Amino acid sequence: MNRIALFLPNWIGDVVMATPAIRAVRERFPQACLFAVCKPYVSAILEGSRWFDDVILYDKTGPTTQRFVSVVKRLRSEPCDAAVLFPNSFRAALVARLGGCRRRIGFARYGRSFLLTDRLQPITDERGRLIPAPIIDDYNRLVAPLGITDPGHRMELFTTSKDDDAATKLWTNLGLERHHEVIGLNSGGAFGAAKQWPIEHFARLAREFVDRRGSGVLVLCGPNERALARQIVQQAERSSVVSLADQDVSLGLTKACVRKLDLLVTTDSGPRHFAAAFDKPVVTLYGPTFIEWTETYFLKAIHKQIKVDCGPCQKRVCPLDHRCMRNLEVADVWRASTNLLRRYPPLAGGLRHAG
Repeated sequence: MNRIALFLPNWIGDVVMATPAIRAVRERFPQACLFAVCKPYVSAILEGSRWFDDVILYDKTGPTTQRFVSVVKRLRSEPCDAAVLFPNSFRAALVARLGGCRRRIGFARYGRSFLLTDRLQPITDERGRLIPAPIIDDYNRLVAPLGITDPGHRMELFTTSKDDDAATKLWTNLGLERHHEVIGLNSGGAFGAAKQWPIEHFARLAREFVDRRGSGVLVLCGPNERALARQIVQQAERSSVVSLADQDVSLGLTKACVRKLDLLVTTDSGPRHFAAAFDKPVVTLYGPTFIEWTETYFLKAIHKQIKVDCGPCQKRVCPLDHRCMRNLEVADVWRASTNLLRRYPPLAGGLRHAG
């Protein structure tokens, strides 16, 4: 094959879960022109990699050059031998079909089967309902028609020298370099408020790390989560607890910071997968979502979720009292965190942050 288009997932964490399959395609076709078709906000996830020869940005609400017609014309100008459709949307399949992609590989969902040449069936029960199963395995299944038998589960990300330098400078400016270990806390997520662990819980956990282990604590945040990060720092009441709230936040900087951490405690959101991709221990706090969907088989991970009669509900905003997250105790998360740190202790000296 000479040209292969990979239509990337629309969520940051899902793109990371697709990296075993992406890497396998590049290794299987080292001489092919491999390019990504993706939303602008996820393109930065793969910055620093050498997997893609080009990126086509696709955004139905973006500038004209990123709209449906422009992307179709771009694809038709140099037709692809194959397109792998990680998103299950009808629109993605239509773009690939009208764009002249000869093979169109995807799951037969949302009425788009007639647009596909290679139709994969989702895992369902006897009544046709989807069974929660690891998305990473579905992504690996998508590349099987290209002759790829086992991409594995090792997720992988990269950082640029610019972002690494920015993270190193930030470590110095925030005083994190003086600590024998740095713990990351991530309270946000694009899914919705239902995934959030209470601010006071994060603040108490931060105090535990500082008072009992002498850790430095860095609270991560996206551009829309600065207020949450500031509240955690304020309620923690410890000078060793700092945040990205006043920094020029970007996905690149967040990746570089996660790469320098010794442990991440996070909601079920994108940075959780950054930790796994950089081989960093991670405790993930689950509430309304199924663990089974985003299981990645990462050995340095602990998942925490309490059973409630109303969940997992998959709702973005809790219509009740948010008991699935509110009742997840700080002491339990602390035990899981220290368990991981015992099993995977921080390395000595500068090697600790080498990634």
